[in-house]
Amino acid sequence: MPHSSSSAHRDSLAGVRLARGASPWLLPTVATAAVSLTRARRSGRWAALAVPTTALAAGMLWFFRDPEREIAQGRVISPADGVVQSIMPWKDGRTRVAIFMSPLNVHVNRAPLAGTVTSVEHIPGGFVPAFNKESENNERVVWHFDTELGDIEMVQIAGAVARRIVPYLTADTKVEQGERIGLIRFGSRVDIYLPEGVEVAVEVGQKTTAGVTRLDRD
Repeated sequence: MPHSSSSAHRDSLAGVRLARGASPWLLPTVATAAVSLTRARRSGRWAALAVPTTALAAGMLWFFRDPEREIAQGRVISPADGVVQSIMPWKDGRTRVAIFMSPLNVHVNRAPLAGTVTSVEHIPGGFVPAFNKESENNERVVWHFDTELGDIEMVQIAGAVARRIVPYLTADTKVEQGERIGLIRFGSRVDIYLPEGVEVAVEVGQKTTAGVTRLDRD
């Protein structure tokens, strides 16, 4: 069953399960759509406005969905929904797995392992597309977890559209594998660094599901 914790609380709207931190974007959009639909019967101008505002509100609801997940078994599971963009050996022996998140993916990220959050560091930067090499200098939040495999580093990277990363946890917080840890609004990229000796089980181009896809191989 999915893990539960204080970080798992979500915003809600009309019974829809939404990502925590979505309200600042959703509420104005949905309110505008509701007003437009209410007045559409009496005004052609409002009727014309109702179509795009309702479509935008529906899109926002889809973008900020936060479905429950059956958490997979394995040492390291994917922290993000998306596609494996690259798998790169690092000089220190680790392997970086970069997962690209499109605007159509679920934007809530999950803990790849159980352990303790040792640091959550926000680093200012640019906002170029996450698939661009220059995205290495984008706005980001760097996580470190103390786990049974040692220190695990995970990085949430903003992109051209995603201008806000919302961490749900702070340093010294214990976390369960698959627990919700943060949100990247409108997608972008998540990097995870696998320790030396851990064999990667995914391939470039493979789709991943946060909390479900296993990244390591026995």
